[in-house]
Amino acid sequence: MLKGSTVGLRARHEEDIPVLRAELYDDVVNSARAEGRPWRPIAPGSKDSRLVVDEEEQGHVPFSVVELGGGALIGTATLWGIDTHNRSARIGLGLLPSARGKGYGTDVVATLCHYGFVVRSLQRLQIETLSDNAAMLRSAERNGFVREGVLRSSAWVMGEFLDEVLLGLLVQDWKPGTKG
Repeated sequence: MLKGSTVGLRARHEEDIPVLRAELYDDVVNSARAEGRPWRPIAPGSKDSRLVVDEEEQGHVPFSVVELGGGALIGTATLWGIDTHNRSARIGLGLLPSARGKGYGTDVVATLCHYGFVVRSLQRLQIETLSDNAAMLRSAERNGFVREGVLRSSAWVMGEFLDEVLLGLLVQDWKPGTKG
């Protein structure tokens, strides 16, 4: 397990899947805001590609996020779009509603940065998030990510186009352990 200050990133367990499905993906609005594809219902017990880990997929590393104090499942974190030639990847996270607003997001981003830069030897990490996602913007910027641009009207979310903010962090600009 990778450990941050308050969270741990561990392998996805089978018992995590029903919780994550019910609290993150069955919420149509949350799911539509978090993914770049339309929401669709997934039958209980089916193999949902968003949650089930594909051990053969090298460009996508999913984690379950747990509280360090008690081990409770509080969300998901992902290093995805891993490009080994250019040594870059994207990061993303989703916290259960009960875990939001408690500072976990900042620690998840910090722990993903450690994984990307130290464990995977990447040069660049990137985040794309909706421009109104203040929590993710704050978590990214507290970890040193810089706003690099706005992708105007690039995300179709629940009947309207929304802007996305592109943030980047280079390994030489990363300051481990500083979360502003």
